Amino acid sequence: MKTIYKKLLFLLLALPFSVLAQSTLTGVVLDSKSNQPLPGVNVVVQGANSSTSTDFDGKFKLGGLKNGDKVVFSFIGYESTTVSFSGQKEVNITLTEAANQLQEVVVQVGYGTAKKKDATGAVAVLGAKDFNKGSVVTAENLLNGRVAGLTVNTSGAPGSGSEIRIRGGASLFAKNDPLIVIDGLPIENNTGTGATSILSSINPSTIESFSVLKDASATAIYGSRASNGVILITTKKGSKKLSVDYNFQYGSGKLVNTLDVFNANEFRDLVAQVSPGDVSLLGTANTNWQEAIYRRTDFVDNNLTVKGNLFNAIPARITIGNTYQEGLRLTNSFNRNTVSVALNPSLFKDHLKFKVNANYSNEQNQFTDAVEGNAIRFDPTQPIYDDTSIYGGFFEYYNTANGEILPQTTRNPVAQLLQTDDSGINNRFYGNFELDYKFHFLPELRGVVNLGFDEANGERSRQVSRFAASSGSNNNIPYGTNEYSESLRRNKLLDAYFVYNKTFGKTVFDATLGYSYQKFEANRFETGNVNDPNLPGGPTGFPRYTYDTDVVLVGFFARANINYNDKYLLTLSYRRDGSSRFSEDNRFGNFPAAAFAWKVRNDFFNESKTISDLKLRVGWGITGQQDIPAANDYLQKINIGSGSSQYSFGPSLTPIAIPARLSPDLKWEETSTYNFGFDYGLFNRINGSIDVFYKESKDLLVDAAVSDGSNFANRAWQNVGSFTTKGIEFTINADVVKNDNFNWNLNFNITSFEREIDQLIYDADILVGDNVVGTGTQAQILTEGFSPYSFYLFKQLYDSTGQAIQGAYADLNGDGIINSDDKYVYKNPDPDATFGLASTMNYKNFDFYFNLRASIGNDIFNAFAAKNTAYDQLSAGNDLTNISTSVLNNNFTVRDDVVLSDLYVENASYLRMDNITLGYTFPKWLEGKASLRLFTGVQNAFVITEYSGIDPEITNNGVDNNIYPRQRQILFGANVKF
Repeated sequence: MKTIYKKLLFLLLALPFSVLAQSTLTGVVLDSKSNQPLPGVNVVVQGANSSTSTDFDGKFKLGGLKNGDKVVFSFIGYESTTVSFSGQKEVNITLTEAANQLQEVVVQVGYGTAKKKDATGAVAVLGAKDFNKGSVVTAENLLNGRVAGLTVNTSGAPGSGSEIRIRGGASLFAKNDPLIVIDGLPIENNTGTGATSILSSINPSTIESFSVLKDASATAIYGSRASNGVILITTKKGSKKLSVDYNFQYGSGKLVNTLDVFNANEFRDLVAQVSPGDVSLLGTANTNWQEAIYRRTDFVDNNLTVKGNLFNAIPARITIGNTYQEGLRLTNSFNRNTVSVALNPSLFKDHLKFKVNANYSNEQNQFTDAVEGNAIRFDPTQPIYDDTSIYGGFFEYYNTANGEILPQTTRNPVAQLLQTDDSGINNRFYGNFELDYKFHFLPELRGVVNLGFDEANGERSRQVSRFAASSGSNNNIPYGTNEYSESLRRNKLLDAYFVYNKTFGKTVFDATLGYSYQKFEANRFETGNVNDPNLPGGPTGFPRYTYDTDVVLVGFFARANINYNDKYLLTLSYRRDGSSRFSEDNRFGNFPAAAFAWKVRNDFFNESKTISDLKLRVGWGITGQQDIPAANDYLQKINIGSGSSQYSFGPSLTPIAIPARLSPDLKWEETSTYNFGFDYGLFNRINGSIDVFYKESKDLLVDAAVSDGSNFANRAWQNVGSFTTKGIEFTINADVVKNDNFNWNLNFNITSFEREIDQLIYDADILVGDNVVGTGTQAQILTEGFSPYSFYLFKQLYDSTGQAIQGAYADLNGDGIINSDDKYVYKNPDPDATFGLASTMNYKNFDFYFNLRASIGNDIFNAFAAKNTAYDQLSAGNDLTNISTSVLNNNFTVRDDVVLSDLYVENASYLRMDNITLGYTFPKWLEGKASLRLFTGVQNAFVITEYSGIDPEITNNGVDNNIYPRQRQILFGANVKF
């Protein structure tokens, strides 16, 4: 018994000493190459709950250590280092950059981040070093061609918006644009007055990374707006270390290609042969109208970024930028001034973190009318200017006796540009304030509150000289055109959520639970032609001030990530969203998702030198769609007739009340997505992924016809129909050469998908697209069993020599009559496959970069050729109009006999070199105080295609009707870093 008491007494006496034996370890963590401190390094005791991270100076302090503890230092993009604690007080650690950095790349996901190696969904991430180079004016063009499944199609207009599609979109009639989130703030998909696009106000130089979420398992956390994918934009943060970056770029652009029409002498000969009675209408000039409406352009881009420690406590960044871009059209220009501020302080040993992002942009635009149609058709024997003309000195077709414009004549396109002042300005402020608190009493739990705000105030004024033939002057020039509009749009966001992260043995559990509230407000003011005395109200026109219905979105969301033994990963998410666009009975939708991933390498190839990564992924989820123009069609309401829709009661014009159309049963459009893929890596030099996906959209939101008497209008929004998309994506990234002097990286991706309509309203076909030459000449159709916007045309017949026969079409239904019943579905605009290739080479201080894109199997209906390839289009009675030189090949005499022939569907496959850049860096400029990089390059270097039009890359669902051509630019620039 005494022995037991002695042992107990010895134990009690030893306990204080064992506590005293626990010690504290301090030190600093540095980068092995630069010897610079690394902030945010994880410092963890193996097998214990004790952990910390390094501060902005790379310093750390970790207490409660015992002899024999293993302390692990890990950081994204670096090899982990383990130190055995044996009582030392201080240790300095150097971390080496990991060979396979992709495994540690951080992916932005909804309401959080994840390592790329732990992602279970189809997610692509691009950092600043991966961005496209060149004259990138709008943010989305930084990643054009760089992500499988993502296409970005931009017109040639300066600062213009892009048609962005992820996996082809998911809707037929609602919007197919992806949700774009900037620093946690989802932005609206509507362009404000005076602006060119929703992304034109963002300075691309402030962007740090993009995360593209493609499948529903990754996007469903955004529920109501995620059917078309999500693009998360993260802007650059502040830094404690002082640095200054200045970037300058200048470009000079020119027209690359024009359409083939007759020059002046050829045109004279043609008229003399085909229509000799009209020779008297010919002029004596030699004018190339397509060249006359265009010019050489200038492009200037300046950006200054300063980072530093504000008040020695707040890591900060400020970026000031100006971008000026001229369009090819004579008066078209884009000018953007931006200021961006980021603050990211951290308090209480990183328990409380703040993120402040504030952005201001002033966008000034000079818009232009689409004058290409007139430039193509205008008689090349007529001059641009006429000193005797009463229309501002420009040549026009008019009656010299009374000054009236001759009916059905072409307008001078140069005059249209120079006599029109269409200017807009848009001031936008957007940003967010995020508070992230890690609870002191429970460090595994974090609370996050994110407040976002986006306000755009714009105005636009369009004035046309009273001496312009296109001024709306009723052919007698008593007044010009003076139209004005303005709008104010606001977007307010509140996100609040909890994040819990805990390790239980071999299982890492991460859960997110939260609430989101977002409100979109808009109002606008418009006037008609204030110079028109015939409008109600006299010369003041009919001003109209409209408050658009607010759109409110409310969401409740949850997500759980489970990682067992770093081999098996499970992600479960759920979102319940409510939209004010729907009635109370249909307001909420439910959007679940699940994904599973298996790190095969960690099970079977853990020691392999060949297989550096192998992960299988499978995912499923449901996402929603509610983004339609009708904000409140489920309500019973009355509209008041405007100045352009009034009845006459006696001598005055009186507005009348008009019952609005009603869609009380409108509900969510839903898309179910299935995704199977795997990520691979070889030799720590090659990595990539393969994904196979299937999407089914049902309860399509359709603005469709309703039966007479069933509504207050002949059309209303309804839920009818479904369609599917299936496809495959492949990505490979390879460090082909990697040594001290020469590095060469290649990135290649390929995407192939197929869309098919399963069901339409009333099972009836719908003709879609613009009329080619007049009412009833639409060339596309929505029909069950085929791709959306397939071409719907007559089957052309040919003679024995292969020559197309005018007006000869196949009698496909065999009734002996050629009419609209003989049209058939012939090809579609969707490509069989799209490709992207980016190459980056570095040899000592030289760098060389290029990126290529290709599209194979896409078809275009050449509406220009269909409208302008017949001899009867030479004369309209009072003037002569130019036509396509291809008329010499087929000798068509009557356009209306051939305008809807499948002859005009062309293969528009192409290979485009977007950018080539060559640079040289002086690493120790100004006696080592700065580095200087000088570069030159070519934007839109070349396009290889068999398509006969201006450009095979168009945005109008495959119909080439009136395209703004892309310019080719020679670029020069400098990057200075202090």
